[in-house]
Amino acid sequence: MTRVAFVGAGSWGTTAAALVAGQGEHDVVLWARRPEQAETINLYHENPQYLPGVELPERLVATNDMTAAVANADVVVMAVPSHGFRDVLCRAREPARGDAVWVSLTKGIEVHTHMRMSEVLEQELDGIDGSRVAVLSGPNLAKEVVQGWPAAAAIASSDDATACRLQEIFHTRTFRCYRNNDVVGTELGGAFKNVVAIAAGIADGMGFGDNAKATLVTRGLAEMARFAVPFGARPITFLGLAGVGDIMATCASPRSRNHRVGIELGKGRKIDEIIASMNEVAEGVRSCKPILEMGRERGVWMPITENVVRVCHEGWPVEEVVQDLLGREMMHEFDGVERYLPYDAPGDG
Repeated sequence: MTRVAFVGAGSWGTTAAALVAGQGEHDVVLWARRPEQAETINLYHENPQYLPGVELPERLVATNDMTAAVANADVVVMAVPSHGFRDVLCRAREPARGDAVWVSLTKGIEVHTHMRMSEVLEQELDGIDGSRVAVLSGPNLAKEVVQGWPAAAAIASSDDATACRLQEIFHTRTFRCYRNNDVVGTELGGAFKNVVAIAAGIADGMGFGDNAKATLVTRGLAEMARFAVPFGARPITFLGLAGVGDIMATCASPRSRNHRVGIELGKGRKIDEIIASMNEVAEGVRSCKPILEMGRERGVWMPITENVVRVCHEGWPVEEVVQDLLGREMMHEFDGVERYLPYDAPGDG
């Protein structure tokens, strides 16, 4: 029996742990930052702060003791927001087994280093082989997944055997898992879609209708490809679950935190007020600025990201960024993307 430790008891970490525990085939433990949260999960099989009204599997055991959580784990799954990822990882690495496989569920970029979470893992877990690092991403709104509604995700690892192993662990009757070996594209897609979701939310909040949102989402997908491919991502990845799939869910659902932030911005609320009212982190607010900085370093044209940064970090009114986007010069639809096509995609599973 595989022992899987989930580090982080927010909505998605708890949901993913419940998925694996619910199968009854693995020994699952969930690390929670607060002892009272762990106690509530163990006594009442519920995480009322993040998943109110959702019954969790009795087999899911929670603890506030990091050593107890990860010491004997074959797989350690990090479900911590990007701004706290490194610090929590440093707490987990000492008691963890030297041969453990590490998985990131985090869809964000570390602000001060511009690192993806898999890069943080490889840096902090000195000497770890890339075959023991993986990421999971896709259209995974936690409250839908935990209720057993059909969904899917992509598991990316440089090692196909690791991806296959994790695919078997996470795959359930209602949660389908696909694998690929594009770790860069899978992670950058998961981070970038949050930026697009804020933009789409702004359009919704301003009452612009479906045409405007469809335009933003489509142009956002092109911007995602222009941005990510210079870092080593594969264009085909953005036609999959970590690209189109995640964008569709995040830009359309009222359950999306980033989309909700955009809606409130579109209604004229200030970003600090919006963030203060939220229970969980909207990664797009933190990630949009380092993503823009990374793109500029590579000479990537990123008008949507640039304007999300203006609203979230520079205090621009939403009306001004709309005029900026609408007033830009006419161009070919596929400028900056065509050079990546056609693309001879690998035979990933």
